[in-house]
Amino acid sequence: MTLAQHTIWLFLLAGLGAGVFGAMLGIGGGILIIPVLVLGFDVPVHIAVAASLVAVIATSSAATSVYVGRGLTNMRLGMTLELATTIGGIAGGLIATQLPSSALLVAFAVFLVPIAILLFRGRTERGEAVENPAAARGMSTDTRRGLRGVYYNPRTDEFLAYRVRRLPLGMALSLVAGGLSGLLGVGGGILKVPAMNLAMGVPLRVAAATSNFMIGVTAAASLVIYVQRGYLDPLIAAPVALGVMGGALLGTRAAPRVPAATLARVFAVVLLVIAVQTFLRGIGVSGG
Repeated sequence: MTLAQHTIWLFLLAGLGAGVFGAMLGIGGGILIIPVLVLGFDVPVHIAVAASLVAVIATSSAATSVYVGRGLTNMRLGMTLELATTIGGIAGGLIATQLPSSALLVAFAVFLVPIAILLFRGRTERGEAVENPAAARGMSTDTRRGLRGVYYNPRTDEFLAYRVRRLPLGMALSLVAGGLSGLLGVGGGILKVPAMNLAMGVPLRVAAATSNFMIGVTAAASLVIYVQRGYLDPLIAAPVALGVMGGALLGTRAAPRVPAATLARVFAVVLLVIAVQTFLRGIGVSGG
């Protein structure tokens, strides 16, 4: 096996791991792909971001097909927030191509810290148990009652009803999330999931499923800018995307078996480690 072939297999494995976490938490996997490519393989950051955006689209495609079938995705909420997210994604992509790599890396690192804290401390499961889920789902289509939903929690073996709160705040945060997607190549899910869970009262499992539905559109809008600038390298993006798709399918199968709070806290620690390494690289110090 040549060095190039060895590297391609490593890209595939990196995508596989990122896809598992990305699908389970609805963050697209870009949050892991970028540090791996930049820190582990010395890939230029703009090329890493473009590959990450392709991976985010792959995660969305694989995970959404499963989550929609399980009734976890809140389609109305996702389509409502996606307008603001897409606008932000296009704007972020335009801004990112004008910034130096060091600035992108430092921004990426600083961005991770508050998100890790939110994930670690957040209340992950919300909702009230209902005995008639079919009737409750009918209520969710009544616009007079706002955005409501029902989902099945396999760990407690019950159906839980919830109501979306503070929609204007969610729209504003989605705009910011879209901008970060285009700027940093993270798909926006790393902010949208905590925003839906903490600010809008959406259960973490539903927020992750809905985010997976949304991030593909956001990433595609941003990716156009990177393709036009010549930053998409198929030899990097293709194996990463294939690995991510496989990992996303595994992640959707494993998600019901893992406590949401446990997964969120473990991932928060991973984000903090990545933040330190990425910040050191951004300021010109080796991250080890």
